[in-house]
Amino acid sequence: MSNWREQALALAGIFQAAVLVERLAKTGSAPQDELETGVYSLFQQNPDRTEDVFNGAAQLLPGLRVSRELLQSRRHPEYTDSLRYALSILYLQRQLQKKPDLLSIIGSRLEKAREQAEHFSPTHENVISNLAGIYSDTLSTFRFRIQVLGDFNFLQQQRIANQIRTMLFAGVRAATLWRQLGGRRLHLLFQRKKLLAATEQLIGQLDAAT
Repeated sequence: MSNWREQALALAGIFQAAVLVERLAKTGSAPQDELETGVYSLFQQNPDRTEDVFNGAAQLLPGLRVSRELLQSRRHPEYTDSLRYALSILYLQRQLQKKPDLLSIIGSRLEKAREQAEHFSPTHENVISNLAGIYSDTLSTFRFRIQVLGDFNFLQQQRIANQIRTMLFAGVRAATLWRQLGGRRLHLLFQRKKLLAATEQLIGQLDAAT
């Protein structure tokens, strides 16, 4: 059975995180429920289904809509930075896969962060700060680093910088899922029609359910 539906969900997770990074960097804010979805995904280690990583497919509707736009045509000036972040996230995740020691550190530290999130709340400032710290201590140590562009007044605020790092981290989580489901960067070029069809079907189902 083809898993284009599952790949479409994981890809939407990557795009949703990338758009949040852009929004935070340029406007200093992002929808609370989408931030929660990103944080939630980081704590899901052994999900039964792809959508369980994001607490349900409906949580990915914004990402699915962005995914549809980008799969239909790559000429979307409003998503230039988001697309760059998404491709950078995919590259960074590939580098991470070559570092089993770092993966182990990330896993154990995420477990502690999950306990903290249960005590406070998923998007509590302490939790976001902790997750941003994990990202900085691991993924930010690679030679390749994602350059985030935006308003300096927002980027220099610690709270917003932590949210940005956490959403980049969530993007890497979605990229890991995408790879596990057989997703490849070449699919974005040569399997766009299949991914687009699966994305449109998901959007149709979710719209009908609301």
